[in-house]
Amino acid sequence: MKPEPDRVCEFLRETAEIDVLPRFRDLAAHQVMEKKPGDLVTIADLDAEERLTRLLGAHVPGSIVVGEEGVHRDPGLLDKLETDDDLWIIDPVDGTQNFAAGKEPFAIVVAFLSGGTTRCAWIHDPVGGDTAVAEEGSGAWIGRRRLEVAEGGPIEAMTGLINSNAYGREHRDAVRPKKAAFREVLRYGSAACAFRALAAGERDFSVYNHLWSWDHAAGVLIHREAGGYTARVDGVAYRPVDRAPGLLSAPDAETWRRIDEFLKPD
Repeated sequence: MKPEPDRVCEFLRETAEIDVLPRFRDLAAHQVMEKKPGDLVTIADLDAEERLTRLLGAHVPGSIVVGEEGVHRDPGLLDKLETDDDLWIIDPVDGTQNFAAGKEPFAIVVAFLSGGTTRCAWIHDPVGGDTAVAEEGSGAWIGRRRLEVAEGGPIEAMTGLINSNAYGREHRDAVRPKKAAFREVLRYGSAACAFRALAAGERDFSVYNHLWSWDHAAGVLIHREAGGYTARVDGVAYRPVDRAPGLLSAPDAETWRRIDEFLKPD
């Protein structure tokens, strides 16, 4: 059964209004926890994931729901990603560090997979109140505005994000100084919000290291439906269940190649 994109948008707005926005800049100390040193989770993450798990699971009966916080509690849930069945992947608050600090950006992220492929994607901005939505083959949209990636340009004219470990931690000292060649290298603290910016043509590229499905599955589809190109830095096509490090997104395949050749260690 295929989900109804507008209905999922309603779920996201409901979750933002009930579980997320009331806690923004109003978290008590006991509502912010550490999963491990430096990796935060808040009561908003937990409540939002619980609500979305219930709503999405009922929306597509028989579907599997995997959320970031559920995986933290039970790492065995990662095995459920390796399925051809209908599957939801949730990041209840992408950008938790920002959220816990009372800063933007952060987002609520949902991806729907079937046959191991991302078919639909949603990235909701709770503060702005809008949602980037993509269906496979139907383009990427925020409301009635169709999203389009930026045009590829020279290295020195592009802005984006670079994780220096993306080509291997052993090469990060070689990659780091190359950032200076770009017009600007930014830090969002939210992969989902960065993908929205790429899909809207506000930024040109991103280079990530860790591949968690809840961080990238939705964003890659939205970016692709806006005309962009994404692949792993080893040249392998991206799959939502991949854990191999290194993911590069660019406006097109040729720009991807030029960025990759420039950053790739000698």
